[in-house]
Amino acid sequence: MTPLSFALAHSLPEIVLAVGALALLMLGALRKLTGDWIISECAIVLLGLAALSMLFQVQSSAVIWDGAFIDDSFGRFMKLLALCGALVSLLLSREFMAREGIDFFEFPVLILLATLGMLMLISAQSLIALYLGLELMSLALYVIAAFHRDNLRASEAGLKYFVLGALSSGMMLYGASLIYGFAGTVSFTGIGEALRGGPSIGIVFGLVFLMAGLAFKMSVVPFHMWTPDVYEGAPTPVTAFFASAAKMAAVAITVRIVITAFPGMKVQWQQIVVFISILSMAVGAFGAIGQTNIKRLMAYSSIGHMGFALVGLSAGTQQGVLGVLVYLAIYLVMTLGTFAAILSMRIGNRYVENIGDLAGLSRNNKLLAFVLAMMMFSLAGIPPLAGFFAKWYVFVAAIQSNLYWLAVIGMLASVVSAFYYLRVVKIMYLDEPARPFDRVNWEVTAVMALGGLFVVLFWVYPGPLVEAASAAAKSLF
Repeated sequence: MTPLSFALAHSLPEIVLAVGALALLMLGALRKLTGDWIISECAIVLLGLAALSMLFQVQSSAVIWDGAFIDDSFGRFMKLLALCGALVSLLLSREFMAREGIDFFEFPVLILLATLGMLMLISAQSLIALYLGLELMSLALYVIAAFHRDNLRASEAGLKYFVLGALSSGMMLYGASLIYGFAGTVSFTGIGEALRGGPSIGIVFGLVFLMAGLAFKMSVVPFHMWTPDVYEGAPTPVTAFFASAAKMAAVAITVRIVITAFPGMKVQWQQIVVFISILSMAVGAFGAIGQTNIKRLMAYSSIGHMGFALVGLSAGTQQGVLGVLVYLAIYLVMTLGTFAAILSMRIGNRYVENIGDLAGLSRNNKLLAFVLAMMMFSLAGIPPLAGFFAKWYVFVAAIQSNLYWLAVIGMLASVVSAFYYLRVVKIMYLDEPARPFDRVNWEVTAVMALGGLFVVLFWVYPGPLVEAASAAAKSLF
């Protein structure tokens, strides 16, 4: 196999999405498609093909394109999660976009381009590749956040995300330039080797700025300020995409860069990760208590959950990375299931978002009430649901690394956050019934049902997910 064909074989998912996105863009522009589902259906097929193409990799691990990209078990695991998040978000968007009159062909193309950026980001093995992937993802996300052009809230959300996102990208680029200047290389492995003699003050400053940029993409404190407004203002399927696929890519590259490029600076980056983890868990727990809009509640929930995921990374061990991967996989399913339930909140062909609209739901729609209740219990970490095991793995990793106090803070934050999750369940089951919701299409029902089954039955057979996550974590070490 020639070097070019070898590199192409390990870049199949990215090639499928890149070629497919360009082809769909040309098809949509030439046919002037509006309200036609063919582009959306083709995009869903392309995402599925990209996921399947990872099964045909010729080696377990390979560094390609002159060391800029790496294809390994960790990357494939995280790419699969990102592709699942994108595919389900696109599936959930079809009815919503049609009813809102914004089912333009550009939307699925932008989803494909954002997902392509995520895959490039997950496989980045150098600072330049990291920035290329991040910007490709971000530029598409800026547009889809404001995709509902006639909606003031959506336009505000897109503008706010763009301005703050540009600021964070500048901070990250400045940090990357400092690291390159003092390490003399952009390669993650090269940076790791350059730091064997101990880090200089310039590298430490560069790491701080780099982590600040990545923290914005993960929407963790203190770079979380955009999250509630963008989650509330953006179209609901776009919010689902932000909360699922985008988070997978951001956390993946954060894990890869600190483990691969800065193993000799564990003390320094561990302090940063612990700091943002504690703040995120606290803000996520207390910030959502007074929310009345369920999308804003999910925004604070996502901030808190990213804090919990970073508890595993704080350990800096293979067991810690395993905990992060299991946490992200379970978080992905819980989030998509919850947003499918949110998309079921439609009264008289008008989508509603107030938590009060769920009043008495158990008497009007037992299936929706049960699934949403299970999602809320799982997000709260109540056993034996999947969310409990997600937190179990990251807390065990922290305890094994003698971070007992971090695990205790995480448990206390879980107790506080349980209040607003249980409040949603109380409103659904104990309050007087509000006006019943309209019937939803099969895609939304299927996502809800599968998500509900996963969180309820995960404890029966967790082996395959844990084994896959363990192999992925091992490939980083």
